[in-house]
Amino acid sequence: MGKNKDLIQILLLVLIGMFIPFFGSIILSYGLDLTNLNDLIKVGSTFGYFLLIFGIELAVIYLYFTTSNWAANKKMEKYKP
Repeated sequence: MGKNKDLIQILLLVLIGMFIPFFGSIILSYGLDLTNLNDLIKVGSTFGYFLLIFGIELAVIYLYFTTSNWAANKKMEKYKP
């Protein structure tokens, strides 16, 4: 369980590290007001969409590596004595 806990902590740290520059760049690019709740909701929903698209991309990459590993292992089985 310790391995999974470490992985979750690292992923949370990466998410926070991705959110801070994203938050700053959205505010600077579009001149959003930090005191306006509607603007903060826009930034949050934009980051949520970003995470959703990023997650789909990671899932596709994981699927690609899993299938290519399966195919490579299948080929290697042919050459084993």
